[in-house]
Order: sequence, then C-alpha cells, then structure tokens
Amino acid sequence: MPELPEVETTRRGLSPLVVGRRIAAVNVYDPRLRWPVPHDLPERLVGRAIEGLDRRSKYLLFRLGKDTLLVHLGMTGSLRAFSRSPPRRPHDHVDLVLDDGVTLRYHDPRRFGAILWVPDSADRHPLLARLGPEPFDPAFDAGYLRHATRRRSAAIKLALMDNHLVVGIGNIYANEALFRAGIRPTTPANRVSKLRLARLVDQVRATLTDAIAKGGSTLRDYVDSAGEPGYFQLEHFVYGRTGLPCRICGAPIRTRRQGGRATMYCATCQR
Repeated sequence: MPELPEVETTRRGLSPLVVGRRIAAVNVYDPRLRWPVPHDLPERLVGRAIEGLDRRSKYLLFRLGKDTLLVHLGMTGSLRAFSRSPPRRPHDHVDLVLDDGVTLRYHDPRRFGAILWVPDSADRHPLLARLGPEPFDPAFDAGYLRHATRRRSAAIKLALMDNHLVVGIGNIYANEALFRAGIRPTTPANRVSKLRLARLVDQVRATLTDAIAKGGSTLRDYVDSAGEPGYFQLEHFVYGRTGLPCRICGAPIRTRRQGGRATMYCATCQR
C-alpha cells in the first residue's frame, strides 16, 4: 500500500488544486525518506509553476516545465492538501506551500516513500526508464501478455506484480483480478492460455477501475488528498478474507505465501 488506485485517487484529488499554481515555499522538516530529500529542493522549487500532475505506475509526477518533482508514497505515505496548514504531527516530512495558501503535506511513518528532483525528462530516470506498460494502455493486451510470459514458469500472480511486465498491480489488486478472472494464482504464467489472459487483462482493468471509483482500499494508514479513507476493501472478494466464505460459491477463502506476500484465493472458483 498504496497501490495504483490509491495513487491515482490522490492525483485526481490534488490536480485541480495544484495545476497552474506557483510554489511559494518549501519546508523540509525531516529529509530521511527512502532516499534523502534533496537539500536544495526549496531553491529549485520556490517560484516555479506546476504545469501538470501525472501518474506513472505508483509515482506522482509534478511537471514544472521540463523538470519534474517525483513523489512516491511508499508503504505508509500520504500527500494531503490543507487550506490552512495544521500543526505538525510526527512523521510529517515536507510541506509544499502554494501561492494561494494551500499546503501539500507529505506524511510517512515508515519513511519508505520518496521526494526526488528530476531535471529534464523524467522518463529516463532510473526509477521509471524500465517500467512496463500501464494497465490501461492499449499495448497491455492478451497478445503482449502471452508473448511476455511464454518463457516464464513463475506463478501468474508473481508475473502480474512484476513492474517490468505491467506497472501498478500490487498484491491487493493482483489477488482480486485473478479471482475475477477465475485463475488460480499459483498457475505457471506460461500455462495460462491466451483466452484466459484476455479475460485477465479485462479483469485487471475492471478491478482497478472499480477501486479508483471507491477511492482505493484503506487497510491501515492510507487516506486520500482530503484525508478520506478508501472503501474498495468493503468489496474485496478474496484479499483480507482468509477463512471467510467465498462471495460466489461459499467455499472458505484460502491463503498461502508467494514471493513473501500473502495470496488469497478460492479453490473452487479459481482453476
């Protein structure tokens, strides 16, 4: 957490507030994130106009001319907008103050996130350069997925979570999409037929679309740019439901470990 729907929800909430505004002040309270916040970030940002706010995978990209401020929320990060800056709390790391007084505050208890300055083209940055297509990109289709997995004997769930194959599908939504597609998570990727891969592509997109519409999933820390939790977790079919009856067939939801992460599935509905 947060995964693609949570980051996209944050982007959509912030975009109308920040695009076209200038950065009036930058306050770095604690630079200790996954990579240190650049010490010269205030002098690089103050006075610059935010021309756009994009998302690539789980990264937020604040466009400032040809330069980019890259933000990653890590596991417990949030980027909230305040009309008036509230008192600082523990784990508040950075404030961006806009010219209309709105403050964007980055909060991250576990400090696995990042705020990085990227001069010139962000697409060439090492964190972005080798990423696969977006799930909603037309290039991500059954033919692409079949070609990309035909030599992969690893489980289809692990392949789906590989950012070099397709971006943004973390553990929650890989579990949910595979359930909706009726595919057992442990199935070797190269043994999933093209027909079933087409169904999986459709269900990846449907799952992410539904999650974005519900503001993402809040399991613990995540809140959106307005401080509101997501509600998609109320509609999970398998994730977080170990031992509970399947919403479709009534069989108990099972769990196992894959790649160090919990996998939930229905042994009846997923083959």
